[in-house]
Amino acid sequence: MTADILTVLWKERKGLFRVQGGRSRALLTMLLPVIMIAIILPVQMGRDYLTGAWPLVASLVIPVLLVGMTIPESFAGERERNTLPTLLASRLPDRAILFGKWALGVGYGFAMTLLVLLVSLITVNILHWEGQIMFYRANMAWAHVCVGLLMSGLIASLGVLVSLRSATVQGAQQALMSIILVPLMLLQVVPMLLLSVISNGRDLLRQLISINFTHFALITVGILAALNVGFLVAAMARFKRARLILD
Repeated sequence: MTADILTVLWKERKGLFRVQGGRSRALLTMLLPVIMIAIILPVQMGRDYLTGAWPLVASLVIPVLLVGMTIPESFAGERERNTLPTLLASRLPDRAILFGKWALGVGYGFAMTLLVLLVSLITVNILHWEGQIMFYRANMAWAHVCVGLLMSGLIASLGVLVSLRSATVQGAQQALMSIILVPLMLLQVVPMLLLSVISNGRDLLRQLISINFTHFALITVGILAALNVGFLVAAMARFKRARLILD
């Protein structure tokens, strides 16, 4: 089935930026996050960028921005262009179609995350050269890479699941972004609830903020891994060739 997955990957690669509306606009959409996160922030923060939490934020944000914009095209785009019946009528196995589209989103998001981390590292070294190359701290480097990969997989899995149910690419994009915004809103509400509702909420919030980075990274990686498995299994269960042909 590997050859079939690669076939789907090759097909999807050609239309990766179709949803952005042209190569020039797609290139601009791809470069803007790189410029903002990988160049401007390191220029402003200097050496502190390599030891702070911003690279981890980049590993979370880049997949959301880039995969979140492209993965809704996976099935909703085929449905809009009336090419979905042709794809489903091919000899390609169900899993090859699903994993091929999913893998492209994961690869795209992860590659761009690594690019941002690399460009950030180069930027800091060029601007603050001290005679030796500066690197991310080891415990942070693995966290950035793991979070970037798992976040790309999560958005790809969730995006494929949403795209399977959506009639249009725009509808899939809106639904996906709405789902992603819910946890972000909860992250803003939880601290306020801890401070206002729970009697010792301030102490609890202080403990959460002061948690060891390695422990925080392990918890984050564990949560993302579990969500990856859950949404990918849900997408596999939702992908029914006969049902999609009837839709």
